[in-house]
Amino acid sequence: MAEATFAAGCFWGVEVRFRCLPGVIDAEVGYAGGSTEEPTYRRVCSGRTGHAESVRVVYDPQRITYEQLLEAFWGMHDPTTPNRQGPDVGSQYRSVIFYHSEEQEEAALASRAALEGGGKYEGRGIVTEIVPAGRFWRAEEYHQRYFEKQGMAACRS
Repeated sequence: MAEATFAAGCFWGVEVRFRCLPGVIDAEVGYAGGSTEEPTYRRVCSGRTGHAESVRVVYDPQRITYEQLLEAFWGMHDPTTPNRQGPDVGSQYRSVIFYHSEEQEEAALASRAALEGGGKYEGRGIVTEIVPAGRFWRAEEYHQRYFEKQGMAACRS
């Protein structure tokens, strides 16, 4: 098994989209990229912790590649909007790839460069950060599989 961590706006929808990918074993929501120890949702929402709402993905690299996870990540949000995704505004909603290895860093940088050169975002500039993965703080239990618990999302086969 391997691990990947991404931030792409509100973590509820991001979690569902990763969880539904074949080869993803688990996905959990939490906080990453900040300096506050033991962050809570309320503190992260204040915008003063430095953390982004994030999703940690555990996947089987024999069934899904890191590059495929990157492709899904780019497709699930707008990487040109700083500190915003849809109606959600604030640094906790920024776009970030947290890499866990040199190979992940290289793949993330290459995928961002390919996207920048591909024309889709021409003139808009991709603002996605690509930074080393630090500590991931698991979010409160009521946030885990939130849409599923609300009956609002399910993976289809």
